[in-house]
Amino acid sequence: MRIYSLIAIYFVVWWLVIFMILPFGIKTQEEQGEVTLGTTPSAPWKPMLIKKAIATSIVSAILVGAFYYAYAVLGWTPERLSTLFG
Repeated sequence: MRIYSLIAIYFVVWWLVIFMILPFGIKTQEEQGEVTLGTTPSAPWKPMLIKKAIATSIVSAILVGAFYYAYAVLGWTPERLSTLFG
């Protein structure tokens, strides 16, 4: 598998994981009682985006690493998997 393919897979997995991680730990401005003028009360109070980006990068690297291991070492190709489940 080429490095470009792994980078593309990592990019797609990263975006999928970030959308799964974003809602965790969110408190709204209304819940905190500190609504900033000009924003909606349901806006996040502290979204912790740096922490979530780091967590997303780690989780994505683990998932892509597991995918690469299954493909390169174990030989799980789409053709082989189709014969197992088809």
